This record gives sequence, C-alpha cells and structure tokens, in this order.
Amino acid sequence: MRMYDLIEKKKLGRELSAEEIAFFIRGCVSGIIPDYQTSALLMAIYFRGMTDRETADLTRCMAASGETADLSSIPGVKVDKHSTGGVGDKTTLIVIPMAASRGVRIAKMSGRGLGHTGGTADKLESIPGMQVSISRERFLEIVRTVGASVIWQSGNLAPADKKLYALRDVTDTVDSIPLIASSIMSKKIAAGSDCILLDVKTGSGAFMKTVDGAVRLAKTMVSIGESAGRRTVALITDMNQPLGSAIGNSLEVAEACRTLRGEGPEDLTVLSVELAADMLVLAGKGDRAACRAAAQQCLADGTAFRKFKEMVAAQGGDISVLDDPSRFPQAKQEHIVRAPASGFLYSMDAEQCGIASMELGAGRKKKEDVIDPSAGIILKKKTGDPIREGDPLAVLYSSSGDLCAAAERTFLGAIAIRPEKPEPRPLLIARVDKDGFQKL
Repeated sequence: MRMYDLIEKKKLGRELSAEEIAFFIRGCVSGIIPDYQTSALLMAIYFRGMTDRETADLTRCMAASGETADLSSIPGVKVDKHSTGGVGDKTTLIVIPMAASRGVRIAKMSGRGLGHTGGTADKLESIPGMQVSISRERFLEIVRTVGASVIWQSGNLAPADKKLYALRDVTDTVDSIPLIASSIMSKKIAAGSDCILLDVKTGSGAFMKTVDGAVRLAKTMVSIGESAGRRTVALITDMNQPLGSAIGNSLEVAEACRTLRGEGPEDLTVLSVELAADMLVLAGKGDRAACRAAAQQCLADGTAFRKFKEMVAAQGGDISVLDDPSRFPQAKQEHIVRAPASGFLYSMDAEQCGIASMELGAGRKKKEDVIDPSAGIILKKKTGDPIREGDPLAVLYSSSGDLCAAAERTFLGAIAIRPEKPEPRPLLIARVDKDGFQKL
C-alpha cells in the first residue's frame, strides 16, 4: 500500500477503505508518512469530503492511535460534555456540578484556550491552588467519591489528532466537517465515557458561522458517536454574542458561581439548565421534562454550587474565592468603555469581543503565551439593550493601560449601535440525536 495511491484516490473523489485509513493513521503517527504527503491527503479530503463511513473509520483509528481511558472502576453511567468553543462560554463549570449533584458521573478532560475562545482548564486554574494536572488514579478517585472531576487533557490521548491538527492549522484545511468531527470525536471516544453531549455553537463567535454548517457538523458527530457505541446528543446554540456577561478566566469562574447560586444571567442560566437536563436524560435519570425540573431545582436549592466547591476542594482549589470573588487576584487596571452614540445595541461580534479579551491578557495568540487570570471584560450591555451616549458598555480589566486602550478599539469595532431595536435571536436552535433533527 502506498500513500501516493491514497492521495490519488481521494483526489479523484473516491472512497478510502477502512484498511487504507488505518494505514494512513499508523504512518502519520509513526512518522513513516512525510508531512507533505499527509498535507496532500488533508487537502484532498478538504475538497472532496468523506462519506459517513470514512469519517467514522477515521475517527476510530485516531481514537485508537494512543492511550484510551479506562473508566470501568467508576460505577454508573458516565457522561461527557463538549462545546465546540465560544466566547464567555463557562457552561462546563456550571453544567458538570449540576449533573453530578443529581448522581451523574463525569470524568472530563478539557483543553486550554487558544485565540478568541477560552479553555476550561485555564478557567479552573485561575482558582488559587486548583490542580488540573493530576494523576489518572487521583482523577478516577475524585469521580468515584465526588461524582465529577475536570482535568487538562494531557498525555498520549489521540496523538493522531495532535499531528493532523498541527498540519491542518498551517495548510488552511481546518474548516472541513469530516476533519473537525473526527478531531473532536476521537478525543471524546478515547476519553472513555458511555454518553456524549455536544454543544455545537453557531454565529460570529463560533467556528461554524452558519446554522446549516452547525447542523451538518452536529449530525456528523452524532453519527460517529452512535457508530462507536456511545449514546450521543448535540444541541445547536447561538454564539452571535458572548454568553453571559463575563469574558476572561477568574471573571468567568465568578459568574459561574453566581449562576450556580441561582443568580446568573438569563442566557447563561437557560443554556446551562438545558445542557444539564440533556446530561441527565443521557444518564437515564428520567424524561426531559423531569430532568429539566431537576436541573432547575439543583440551582435553586444550592446543591449544584456545593458540588462545585466539593470538586474544586478535591483538586486543591481555595474554595473561599468561590464564596467571595473579591478574594481572586485583582487586575491592576480597570477601564470603562462608554457608548459613542445613543440608540440600541444592534449587534455584538462575539469573535471580536474574544479577541479584545485576548488583547487584555486573558487569552493566547500562541500556545506558549502566559495568561493573566484576572484579565478580561465585564459586559454592561447586551444585544437589544437601549443605550444613551456615554453609558458604560463594558469594563476592561488588565495589567496595563496600553493593553486596555488597544482592547477598547477592538471592542468598539465589534459593536453596532442603531436607532432600531434588533429582532431577538433564539439561544437554543436545535437538538440532534440518533433519531434526527428537532428544532427548538
């Protein structure tokens, strides 16, 4: 078997066999196949696509290319949750303790942020003492005793994905649905949970800019999960503006805590309840109505917040900052962005808001960058709100005034103020499962 023949076959739009895909992944990981041939096949896939069977085979080979997590020592149904990335998306910090407080077991491995999207591991590390790099044995013990643990995805999990993504990033082949889906689902399958809940974002701050694209991606990932024996559900949700009011690591942890106490922003609370309800359904805790009621109740009675503190304490975090966010390390500079005109906040480009937060020090332009956990943005207005000239639009937090000045320019470029009020956009767009597509 020759790599040249696989490239030629896919270039002509023909289907690769399972054996050919396995040959490609083995050679990619071992280094036998040179990067230029791997890149050529990725480009052919980008233009020619893959069938559902090819994509499922690619995902399974990527998942099996390294370590796979063994969660058999954890009793009960294990449910994993993944978001395709957004701005201000701190739902993992909220949804996992919600579901765990109702008896769902969650052993989650999360990534770090890069570019305009934040990483759950970075957010958790903004809690003083919090450890997201712990031994596998300790990780499993916390899930068994507390019910949930979130750690940084490290080690040798799906090494084929690391190799392929690095090449996709420099060859402009990132935005291919088969390659996106196999990248995400290979890691989810290797992580070992029985069920997978996906939050597929769409809009200006999401990877998939259109609803149609998000639906195609969701259907592909659900099909992959089900073919691998994992019960899989995807929610398609809006990311045309940041979620909640906080963007930035410790700021988002503080907002997550307010939400867990039943005091969070409406959009963040609504989405968190829906995601937690779906996790409970996947775990067999009841029908959707009963599970939604249980999710709402755990916010109202404080059990979700107590579970979050229990999880943080188990991983070495100082839970006093969760009760009193003023105990977080504070930014040196605070700057108010004021409205340049009156009218309605007509739109807010979520990606540019995320870039403004990155410019403040809350994110990374490259993997080696050091994050300032206190940096970020607190939004004072959201899309549809009435505005008078001079009203505070946002508060910027950073280590220097120069960073605030640059971020203010980016933030003001992200918003549009118009005389007319915009039509409201739905936060929850659709649900995709093995039975098909359901508009919400």
